[in-house]
Amino acid sequence: MSTKYRFREKYRIELRERDHLPPHVHLTGGGVDVVISLETVTVTQGRAPAKVMQEAAANQADLLKEWMKWHR
Repeated sequence: MSTKYRFREKYRIELRERDHLPPHVHLTGGGVDVVISLETVTVTQGRAPAKVMQEAAANQADLLKEWMKWHR
């Protein structure tokens, strides 16, 4: 597991090395466990704070590139 971004020392966006398709990241911390699609930058499981979703959207290309590197 690799933490890519931290928000307010409360939330973490994590890439999990041996995860499944489709490309996605996990948002954890602050009592949430959310799955975010990297293709559409939408929540596929759980509920995420709007600010975190804005950060995920702003970093979508980098997150997707990193996901592809781990899951070839």
